[in-house]
Amino acid sequence: MKPRIKICMGSSCFRRGNRKNLEYIEKYLEDNDCTADVELVGSRCEEQCRKGPNLQINGQMFHGVNLEMLVELLERFVGKKAGE
Repeated sequence: MKPRIKICMGSSCFRRGNRKNLEYIEKYLEDNDCTADVELVGSRCEEQCRKGPNLQINGQMFHGVNLEMLVELLERFVGKKAGE
């Protein structure tokens, strides 16, 4: 059975960069063999705007998430890219 991963993004963080992060996550999941069942959900403000964009994976909060950091998080939680 595949591990279940829940990725949450606060609504205000979309203006701070999570829109691009979401697009990257969707493309990553589409392009790679994932070792997990991933659920993408929105959430209300996490009241951490100054540290944003924020992303929560299985209840663990990450701040200042940029594409470089996102790649590392996806590889750690979801699985490595195909062919690696």
